[in-house]
Amino acid sequence: SAIFNFQSLLTVILLLICTCAYIRSLAPSLLDKNKTGLLGIFWKCARIGNFFSLKSLRPVLFLENALFIGIMFLCSNETHTHKSS
Repeated sequence: SAIFNFQSLLTVILLLICTCAYIRSLAPSLLDKNKTGLLGIFWKCARIGNFFSLKSLRPVLFLENALFIGIMFLCSNETHTHKSS
């Protein structure tokens, strides 16, 4: 689960920030009316995403590329071990 793996948790948080910033750019009134309470978390994430904009996108792209390369590496190792058996 993403809670116990730091890289997964960081990826989820960064994706949440980027998604909220994108939704706020399309429909600002959707997030701006909920500045407090539980839904206020999404408004705060959108504010963070707008503040950092490209700076918050770079780590997401880096982590996603690293995750993709890791999955491809694991898949290639599994196919080699199955062929040698």
